[in-house]
Amino acid sequence: MRTTRETHRALPLGDGRHREKSRWIDGGVIGPMRVLHLGKYYAPERGGIERYTQALAEWSIAHGDPVGVLVHQRPGTWRRTQEIIAGVDVRRAGCIAAPLYTPLSPGFPFELARALRELKPDLLHLHFPNPSCFAALASPAARRLPWIVHWQAEVAPDSLNWRLRAAYRAYRPFEQAVLARARAIIATSQAYVDASVALAPWRAKIVVIPLGIEDAEPATPAPELWPAQAGMRLLAVGRLSHYKGFDVLIEALAQVANASLLLIGRGECERELHALAHARGLDQRIAFAGELDDATLAAAYAAADAFVLPSLDRSESFGLVLLEAMRAGLPVVASAIAGSGVGTVVADGQTGLLVPPGDAQALAYAISRLREDANLRTRFGAAGRARWESVFTLERSALAVRALYQSVLIRRSATPSR
Repeated sequence: MRTTRETHRALPLGDGRHREKSRWIDGGVIGPMRVLHLGKYYAPERGGIERYTQALAEWSIAHGDPVGVLVHQRPGTWRRTQEIIAGVDVRRAGCIAAPLYTPLSPGFPFELARALRELKPDLLHLHFPNPSCFAALASPAARRLPWIVHWQAEVAPDSLNWRLRAAYRAYRPFEQAVLARARAIIATSQAYVDASVALAPWRAKIVVIPLGIEDAEPATPAPELWPAQAGMRLLAVGRLSHYKGFDVLIEALAQVANASLLLIGRGECERELHALAHARGLDQRIAFAGELDDATLAAAYAAADAFVLPSLDRSESFGLVLLEAMRAGLPVVASAIAGSGVGTVVADGQTGLLVPPGDAQALAYAISRLREDANLRTRFGAAGRARWESVFTLERSALAVRALYQSVLIRRSATPSR
């Protein structure tokens, strides 16, 4: 994925020729569609939503659709920035903090107004959850445009964290107001839709479009990233947060001999996980790698024997890292989370193994099965690669999103925005 930066000039998305070609003829769209994405973060920030948004934006640029992105700076960075990354106009509003994973950005509404004025988009693509998107509700310029809401994940009203439950009570009315105004809602899996209370009133607007990732050049394996006494090399990637279940994975590894773990990511549970690994006597079998650049991450996938996603709840809505593992030809072990898309990505018994979330013993047994059967690992890995190629490519996902853009804009030409 390209991250080339260029000097920015404040111009509308695309040039005058692009804008002139955006016409409605016989009910159809010809010419480029100017899209403004509203999200939390963007490259070089990491995370499944961020990586997909970047891939989708760059794909759109490559296919002639001018794209802008309005996101936040890292928490604690107050100054706004603006740059071109691989052709995408990326604007970052200052962010004073991010309590409960929520960027606080007093300047976001002003940056939205600026982006609408300068970029003149045809539609808004809002990535949820993100309270900053609520600024669109108060913007007459935004309200004149059609909105597509991308339901990447949701705030669980029954979260074990009382602070999240309390915050959601204030968040929900605005969330529902955005969903009411949206022309279409993209969900990443039918399982997530079926389990969602927030989406229940709006199912007639929902289109299920699975996430996708682009192909990658073959990487040189880097087995040296693992501890010296590696055994079977397990790989796990993600934010070191409680819902990711990495503590359960450490407990499972303590029950499995001749296996080691490379854990990639950072987060608020990092110190706790280091302490747990030490307490279980796994210092020589777990390598905490922190964040890696794309080339080193690819080398880690190329060297691994299996991939593990031990997440605990529906905060793991899809698991983009599963696609990265499948693309690399790795067998996977993942949590069978009710109401999550994980079970639609992993074909249990064909591309990997699903286990009950939070069950360290079941996770240990699944890992042991893969350790003991190299043929099973090979078979699952090949099937996973084939499943990615047939279902979860970026091209398939992005084409479906672009078709939805066209459908929304065609309907908008016949029905004025509310």
